Amino acid sequence: MEARTTTRSRSCDIGSAVRLTPTQVKVLCGVRSGQFNKQIAHDLGIAEATVKAHMTALMRKLNVQNRTQVAIAAQLLVPHPA
Repeated sequence: MEARTTTRSRSCDIGSAVRLTPTQVKVLCGVRSGQFNKQIAHDLGIAEATVKAHMTALMRKLNVQNRTQVAIAAQLLVPHPA
């Protein structure tokens, strides 16, 4: 399973089945790393509510129902940084 993004992230590199925005990729990487929304928001310099909105969009695009399923999908989509 691969995902498509419009840009490449430093820590995450995703391929081509799901279209994600650059910020969604960064949020997905944060979830993949086990970060809380508050930590992701701080790292990206955005509001926690914005992270929550991106999480909702990610759940819809990945066709999953909760954060745990997003994290599992991220494990399949995002190679673990070396």
